[in-house]
Amino acid sequence: MNFPPLVPGTFVKRDNRFRATVTVAGENFWAHVPNSGRLEELFIPGRKIWLSPAADPARKTAYDLRLVDYDGTLVSVDARLPNHLLAESLATGDVIDLDYPDIRREVSFGDSRLDFRLSGPQGVCWLETKSVTLVTEGLAQFPDAPTTRGRRHLEELIKARNQGTRAMVVFVVQRPDAIRFTPHRQADPLFATALREAAAAGVEIRALSCNVSHQTITIATEIPVTLL
Repeated sequence: MNFPPLVPGTFVKRDNRFRATVTVAGENFWAHVPNSGRLEELFIPGRKIWLSPAADPARKTAYDLRLVDYDGTLVSVDARLPNHLLAESLATGDVIDLDYPDIRREVSFGDSRLDFRLSGPQGVCWLETKSVTLVTEGLAQFPDAPTTRGRRHLEELIKARNQGTRAMVVFVVQRPDAIRFTPHRQADPLFATALREAAAAGVEIRALSCNVSHQTITIATEIPVTLL
């Protein structure tokens, strides 16, 4: 998918979960942070970033924070994108080919709303995506902070699997330097345990890396998953 036109800036500080102070052309502004994760390894004062101007000039946050330059590696920090990226990949079948002709998004299941309900002659597959930005020496990890919501989604996928339907969680790593994925047990041991329990129940665990430029982000390839 294509990014809107981006402007360069510098990260100053994170004010709260969804707002940061940034510098653009020597002037400070507020920017919307479309990601509730901590992103502590990315949000370092003085780090180069790329932003898109807000469509509404009256909005309090003048920009949306899109990309961070992590020592030469571009990282997309918009946690809303994995759904769109996976929808594109499912439609083309170029990286993750599941061969379900009916693709529905944001469908209620149990007490949650899951990202995809796929269906076709072979049955139904419930699918949840997760956005990953943390990579250390090629190892992608999720989450970077405790996530009760993430565990709840895994519980719903287990229920779907127990009802006889296919179920899957796909971790979309929004950067190109990941060669393997594992749950971040140190950040959230309960999520790591829940992921192992989901796998034992038959939920499929998959991970994808992305190519990222100043103009586009696309799913690149599937990477191996190691459950700890």
